[in-house]
Amino acid sequence: MARERLITAEATDEEPTSAIAASLRPERLVDYVGQRDLKERLSIALGAARDRGEALEHLLLHGPPGLGKTTLAHISARELGTKAYVTSGPALSKASDLVGTLTRMESRDILFIDEIHRLPPTVEEYIYPAMEDGRIDFTVDSGMHARVVTLDLKPFTLIGATTRPGLLSQPLRDRFGLRHHLGFYAERELAEILARAAERLEMALPADAQATLAARSRGTPRVALRLLRRVRDFSHVRANGRLGTSIVADALELEGVDPRGLDALDRSYLRVLGEIYECGPVGVEAIAASMGEDAGTLEDVVEPYLLQIGFVARTRQGRCLTRLGATHAGISFRERTGELFSSDPGRD
Repeated sequence: MARERLITAEATDEEPTSAIAASLRPERLVDYVGQRDLKERLSIALGAARDRGEALEHLLLHGPPGLGKTTLAHISARELGTKAYVTSGPALSKASDLVGTLTRMESRDILFIDEIHRLPPTVEEYIYPAMEDGRIDFTVDSGMHARVVTLDLKPFTLIGATTRPGLLSQPLRDRFGLRHHLGFYAERELAEILARAAERLEMALPADAQATLAARSRGTPRVALRLLRRVRDFSHVRANGRLGTSIVADALELEGVDPRGLDALDRSYLRVLGEIYECGPVGVEAIAASMGEDAGTLEDVVEPYLLQIGFVARTRQGRCLTRLGATHAGISFRERTGELFSSDPGRD
């Protein structure tokens, strides 16, 4: 990303230590908050695999970052009594990286690949026979001395996570027997997550303070927990450990997070769209140029939440500021004809 943001759903170097992160992560599916339909379907698949002593069917999880895809991989391994190996698409830069991991896995273990849509094509080709036939055909040497070595693998489960399922190749997508979408969380679900985290961190966080934090967390548990840590620090240094709605509000105001969870980058986007381009329509590249940001950053980091809460609309002609967005940003709203709102989810 072009800049670090407190409310980004991406993992950052500022994440808590592994011990703290593990203590805040639910260990069982029954303790996992939210994603009710996914939990029900996954519990059936896990129960069947456990009772039959089989590996869980390959699972694809897709949705915005920070919603619990990695957590679900660890929960699945714990429910099956096996081990989870965690890596990412960019980290598997060559076939030997994948082969080394798969050959040391025990029966029914789980391989979790984050950002699986970024797997190199040469590595992806090795995954196909591994997922379908439990083997890998590895080429040794080259030219006239080349020979193919077949490595048999123990039954395993591949759990892939992606924020862009459309970038997965069709052959890879078809090899996942289970496919689930993770959506944004309701505020009551985030409040429950915050209450559990506060209890484990030994924080006396009142219900109204939980609600305030949840409302500013952009529907994302990772953001909620990150804000909770900032509030914890603020309370310790500025409020003698006291916690309440006013303390939470002061802490988040200092961090630049407004009551709807928007930060300076979000508000800059709304101002440019509303003031410079008169509420649109305008292409994302033009907005990015005016802000001095990368268009990909705006599409992946800024726009998803603004679209979700109805502050921005994507049309065939470009991005448009809605009346809700204009009101929040304090910008005079310009009426547009209805035909502009023939929405097109694709990129301009």
